[in-house]
Amino acid sequence: MKSREKIIQSIEVMSKRMKKNLLDTAWAAGASSSHFGGGLSLIDITATLYGAILKYDPKNPEWSERDRFILSKGHGVLGYYTALVEAGFIPKKDLLSFEKTDSYLLGHSVKNRAKGIEFSNGSLGMGLALGIGVALAGKRRKNAFNIFVVMGDGECNEGSVWEAALAAPQFKLDNLFAIVDRNNFQQTGSNEEIMSVGDLESKWESFGWQVVGVDGHNIAELYDAFTAEYEKNKPVAIIAHTIKGKGFSFSENNNDWHHAPLTKSQYEIAINELN
Repeated sequence: MKSREKIIQSIEVMSKRMKKNLLDTAWAAGASSSHFGGGLSLIDITATLYGAILKYDPKNPEWSERDRFILSKGHGVLGYYTALVEAGFIPKKDLLSFEKTDSYLLGHSVKNRAKGIEFSNGSLGMGLALGIGVALAGKRRKNAFNIFVVMGDGECNEGSVWEAALAAPQFKLDNLFAIVDRNNFQQTGSNEEIMSVGDLESKWESFGWQVVGVDGHNIAELYDAFTAEYEKNKPVAIIAHTIKGKGFSFSENNNDWHHAPLTKSQYEIAINELN
C-alpha cells in the first residue's frame, strides 16, 4: 500500500498533466472559447477525487458499487474531462474534439456512462438535489457507494441549493459529500458585488452538515478532508477555497477568463509557466 506522502505526490503529478491537457483542450477549441477559469479552480479537486478517492472501473462503468461524481457547476467541464482521461474513460485524443460538431465532449457534460459521465448538467442549482436522490437510492438498496457533488459558490445563490442542504441531514445521508468550489466569482462579477454568500462554513454547519474548510489547491488538505473519519448519519460539506484561473499569471483571479478563447501567445505563456 502506498504511503500518504506517495499518494499525494502522485496526485500532484496527475494534476499537472491535467492542466497541460486542459490547455491543449482550450487551445483546440479555438474561437469557440471555453470555461477556462472555473475549470482551473476545481482541477485539483477532481485530480484528488479521481486520483485517490473515487471507486470506479472504466471496464465496467455500470458497476453498482462505483462511487458517483456529479459536476453541478457544469461549466467546470475542463477540470472534469481531463480527470476522466486520467481515469481511463476518455482517450486523450478525444479532448481535441471538445465542443466540435458530433463530439460527445460538450461545453456542459451530457450523460454518457461508457465515458464515465454519470449525469448531464448545465442548469445551476440542480446537482445537490440530484445527489440526494442517488444517495437515498444507494441507502435503500444497501449499496456501499458514496456521492460527490462539486458546486460553485456563485451557484449557492440558488434557493434549490439550500432546500437540498436542508434535506440531506434530515435523511441522514452520510454517503454524500458536497464540495463547494469557493473561488469568489461568478459569470458577471464577484460574489460580493452580485450576491454575497457570506461565511459558507457557518452556513452549511447551521444546516446540520459536518463541515471542513480547505485550501482547494493543496492536495494534502484535500486528501485528508476526503479520507477523514466523520460522524455517522450526517453528510459532509467541504468548502474548498480556490482561485479562479489558478496556475497561470494572466488568468488567476481574472474573471475575464470565466469564458474566453485562448490565443497562441497565451498558450505559450501558460506552457512555460507550467514547466
